[in-house]
Amino acid sequence: MTPIRVLVADDHWGFRFGMRALLTAEPDIELVGEATTGAEAVAAAVEEHPDVVLMDLAMPGGNGIEATRAILAQAPATAVLVLTMVEDDDSVFAAVRAGARGYLLKGADGVETMRAIRAVAGGEAIFGPGIARRLRWYFAAPGAARPFPELTEREREILGLVAQGLTNAAVADRLHLSHKTVRNYVSSIFTKLGVAHRGEAVARAREAGLGT
Repeated sequence: MTPIRVLVADDHWGFRFGMRALLTAEPDIELVGEATTGAEAVAAAVEEHPDVVLMDLAMPGGNGIEATRAILAQAPATAVLVLTMVEDDDSVFAAVRAGARGYLLKGADGVETMRAIRAVAGGEAIFGPGIARRLRWYFAAPGAARPFPELTEREREILGLVAQGLTNAAVADRLHLSHKTVRNYVSSIFTKLGVAHRGEAVARAREAGLGT
């Protein structure tokens, strides 16, 4: 039986060590390389032609979304399985749009991870339970029912929390984001809605049914 050739792209040494131990223990898996940046992942995928790339999203030298897009442009037969700590809606949908065939969180156990690797190598699409629920909701919800279509899902979520009266710090704590990240999101929301201050954004959001 021809082994499934796997490339691991992650900048954390400890995670790569753990994946190396997991993969090399499987008789039908061959670890063909490791990459620590997005650019390295693209170069290794083009050179080694792996069946599956395990892709982290938060890497230096080109993030996982950019690397996924570049790999599939040059090696479309490769299956990219995102394996990351990042689980916000923007990242999930961006990975799917970039062509990722699966999306798992790093909390997945070894059995689930190996099942996902074999599934995407066989042409299936596979997502962790929480990710699958988000995708079902997103694609089932009619576009007209979602207010402010100019906002991303994450921006709409943050606007809803702001409309509930949460401060930026409280939003950051609720969503496990940095205060700077939330501040940037809020600034983007104000720009897209064409509002000058928080009170105006809250009023617009509540009129649309957010934050109630």
